[in-house]
Amino acid sequence: MKSQFSSYTTLELKSKLKKQQRILILQGIVIFLMLIFSVFSTLHKGTSFHTFLPLFFSPMFIYIYLDVKYIKKELDKRKENEYK
Repeated sequence: MKSQFSSYTTLELKSKLKKQQRILILQGIVIFLMLIFSVFSTLHKGTSFHTFLPLFFSPMFIYIYLDVKYIKKELDKRKENEYK
């Protein structure tokens, strides 16, 4: 079965990996800050929209993380096939 990244060249995959890693780090920082804000908001004002805001962005973080993981796997597979 072909992976979704099999149509990309190795150079394109490396570029996409760098970009996705930067997005993943930025997204992680934003979610962490939202978590801190939601805890303080909950403690001071009680349950509000801000309490659940990080939950709405978590699936996006998980998707980007899995994307990075699959790109790394594809690059490793290509590297392995290159040496055979």
